[in-house]
Amino acid sequence: MSALRELYQEMIVDHSKRPRNFGVLSDANHTKEGFNPLCGDRLTVYLQEHNHVIDKVKFEGCGCAISVASASLMTEVLQGKTQAEADAVFNDFIQLVTKGHDASLEERLGKLAVFAGVVEFPVRVKCATLPWHTFKAALQDDPQSVSTE
Repeated sequence: MSALRELYQEMIVDHSKRPRNFGVLSDANHTKEGFNPLCGDRLTVYLQEHNHVIDKVKFEGCGCAISVASASLMTEVLQGKTQAEADAVFNDFIQLVTKGHDASLEERLGKLAVFAGVVEFPVRVKCATLPWHTFKAALQDDPQSVSTE
């Protein structure tokens, strides 16, 4: 189990140091800012959606390693998904990081399973989920501010 945990930590470090899909998406038709006052994470999620399919997802901002890695992996996983598929991934991810290890969830989530250990650090759950809540609010054009508080 320690080898698997080490692999997961390496993936999180890699995505935090070299985030994928980082930057402004100039042709985004949905945008939302999110903030975690506890940790100082602040990010903006941009997405391009047509006919209920998420064509592109990007983000920019700054935050802790967990927050940046979560946003990076989220952008990789959600591109090309329908809104219904993205909602299912969102729900599975939130359940994973708040409830813990579940073999069926981890199988469905694939590489997002690296965040299964976050449940052991309750203060980090907000870091991991901030990008996801920001994405969901952007997709729904929710006028409310996204904050973990």
